[in-house]
Amino acid sequence: MKSFASRLAAACCVLFPLLFAVPATAAQIVDLRGRTVTVPERIQRISIDDGRYLVALALLHADPVQVLAAWPRDIHRIGEATHAQYLKKFPALGKLPQVASSAGSFNLEAVLAAAPDVAVVSLGSGPSDAQVAQLQAAGIPVVFIDFFTYPFKNQADSLRLLGRLTGAQERAEAFVAFREQRLETISRRVAAIAPEARPTVFLEAHAGMTADCCNSPGKGNVGDYIEFVGGHNIGADVLTAPYGKLNMEYVISRDPQVYIATGGPHLAKSGGLVLGVGYDAAQAQASLQAIARRQGIAQLSAVKNGRTHGLAHQLINSPIDIVATEAFARWVHPELFADLDPGRTLDEINTRFLAVPYGGASWVDLR
Repeated sequence: MKSFASRLAAACCVLFPLLFAVPATAAQIVDLRGRTVTVPERIQRISIDDGRYLVALALLHADPVQVLAAWPRDIHRIGEATHAQYLKKFPALGKLPQVASSAGSFNLEAVLAAAPDVAVVSLGSGPSDAQVAQLQAAGIPVVFIDFFTYPFKNQADSLRLLGRLTGAQERAEAFVAFREQRLETISRRVAAIAPEARPTVFLEAHAGMTADCCNSPGKGNVGDYIEFVGGHNIGADVLTAPYGKLNMEYVISRDPQVYIATGGPHLAKSGGLVLGVGYDAAQAQASLQAIARRQGIAQLSAVKNGRTHGLAHQLINSPIDIVATEAFARWVHPELFADLDPGRTLDEINTRFLAVPYGGASWVDLR
């Protein structure tokens, strides 16, 4: 019979390798739903449920596709020209497995098949709580981020989460500091504006997408940018959700001092506002003129007084929203922010951060 000492030694020989084979490989993060999520310490690939996250990843990585296990291939959201740019530089994008877009129903099976280390999903859509539980039971943590529902509020934290999940924390912090420095310049000047000096602003999101009027931010969403730069978003007076619809009668009755339309390549088929990647200044100008000629819009003081502008919606739904913020500031308070140059800011972002430079005529003033 073996002695107690020999049995203990044998047990230790089995136990010690097991102890040293299980290092502390997990970490905890807090996502945009306030959930504490346990994720692997080393994450190789993530899945995303919105193609526009490519732009965010391109701020953080020289090869943003390398960190992806799957994406939704929602090419219309980033535009065919942008997709072509990314595909040309990173051919692996064309071979990535596909998961469902946040614009549709969540596909649990597709994410399970892609087997990412972490599934990154959009706040306000994404999987149900039951689906989150199923993914996590299968060893796939789920992290919610937000560049769309409350973009102004959640941009920095969402970018930091992407940086943490993909090993690019320093890069994320560098861009957040770049953005916040410019936001501070605007905030400091706006603080001196009296409430009655805030011009009324009507922002028509995805202008011309449908024949009826009018997509608008409410409390939150793009409306937060308008308020931040010292404007008064007329949509927030009647819409309690982050976005909704205004009728033309209401818009005419408020007769806003500033009219801003957003659009992009996704509106080409509907005859809406087209600008951004793949479009030049002349095309953007012609498109904005057509939008401003519509019945009801043409009668607004903002159109008659030359305070009508167009912006590529892509500039809001990504971390490069600082470019849009500076454009908004110039349009809402042109004298106060005459020195702001969103073009120069975009040039610096393209030079210092973006793996695929953002080009095209992305904002335009009605002549």
